[in-house]
Amino acid sequence: MSSPAIERILRGPTGLGTAGLQLRPQAPAAEAPAAEAPAVTVPAAGVTVPEVPAPEVSAAEAPVSEALVVEAVVAEAVVPDVRLPSVPSPSLPAMSVPALPGVAAFGMAALGVAQAAEAPSGGKPRTGDPIPGLYHHPIAEPDPVRVEALSLKIKAWAIDEIELYPPEWEKDFDGFSTGRYMVACHPDAPSIDHLMLAARLMVAENAVDDCYCEDLGGSPVGLGSRLLLAHTALDPLHTTPEYHPAWEASLSEDAPRRAYHSAMEYFTRASTPSQSDRFRHDMARLHMGYLAEASWAEAEHVPEVWEYLAMRQFNNFRPCPTITDTVGGYELPAELHALPAMQRVISLAGNATTIVNDLYSYTKELSSPGLHLNLPVVISEREGVSRKEGYLKAVEVHNDLMRAFESESAALAVACPVPTLVRFLRGVAVWLDGNHYWHQTNTHRYTLPDFW
Repeated sequence: MSSPAIERILRGPTGLGTAGLQLRPQAPAAEAPAAEAPAVTVPAAGVTVPEVPAPEVSAAEAPVSEALVVEAVVAEAVVPDVRLPSVPSPSLPAMSVPALPGVAAFGMAALGVAQAAEAPSGGKPRTGDPIPGLYHHPIAEPDPVRVEALSLKIKAWAIDEIELYPPEWEKDFDGFSTGRYMVACHPDAPSIDHLMLAARLMVAENAVDDCYCEDLGGSPVGLGSRLLLAHTALDPLHTTPEYHPAWEASLSEDAPRRAYHSAMEYFTRASTPSQSDRFRHDMARLHMGYLAEASWAEAEHVPEVWEYLAMRQFNNFRPCPTITDTVGGYELPAELHALPAMQRVISLAGNATTIVNDLYSYTKELSSPGLHLNLPVVISEREGVSRKEGYLKAVEVHNDLMRAFESESAALAVACPVPTLVRFLRGVAVWLDGNHYWHQTNTHRYTLPDFW
């Protein structure tokens, strides 16, 4: 792209931050345009999205006198075949940060600049450095007041409310830095309570991964049964009165199920039925990915690279960024979430951000017994290259996925410039940037290999 204003279609922590995505004052009431926007028709036969009512504004949201306006800035991607539905613009929560020139400020203190980190001159990167060559967007430090408040509240939930872990796990819980993670990923959350929706689910998912799959008692043997029973804490069992009490009692039998059950109860009360169902579906995807990885571990099978990437499309972070609207206090209507173009964008986002985890946790996973599968290892094993070459190629796979996510997000926003859809795309982009920030700066968990 030739213009610096659109070199990064999803600009740093502001998400879809092009010159064509700005916060502008609304026209006075007498001059306000009609609620219904004209349809954007593309040459090919399109998909018509039915009319959707505007989502209700929660009590936590305060109206503002600004609206998102999308100009025709087309990314280097095919514009999806969609018709713009007639969706009235919802009120958005007030933001305390002034608009930055040329972009829509979205609760961040500074504008991130797209870059690929340079290789260090002296070999291994310094502690806390980004991965050399990784395409990413630096963000401002998360609000320390919010980080502290959220950290205290999520720990109280984990210890006092659900008894998630024994005292000897406290150091690792603190080292996970859930508060800093969630504040970085959801800068537009209206309140700490909104951030807690994401924090509880993140902690619960991590407990299931550790206790069922990984290094705190996890095993591939019998994983399917454990995951199925845990999933009923998210997607309740509907059975006869005779057998219901036994199932209900099972929800507190172990820490992961207690965490899932409690976190989902909070989430369901704060979300719409559609948002809750979306999350359950995404968690079923996640659990299916866990099972595929477990089957390979049991069989000592190293998948082909494409097979590994298929598994990672399910065993990935997708459930986290797709709740960005609930955490933000608004709703992306189900009809827009279900658009094939939106589903592709969400999948690309989940895939890119999960490869970030593979890359930052690479050194940590080397200490695990046996051959721990991650993208660098699978590339090395299947393509007959060194561990270093496998790692560096995995960086390029991530970069390709990230750029595809950005360009196709921008194309979708141009084709269907509905305010909730644009805000959701920006929220997902922000989540990716916050997730990278957390991995890069979490030196309690991660160190980088000496490959440069």
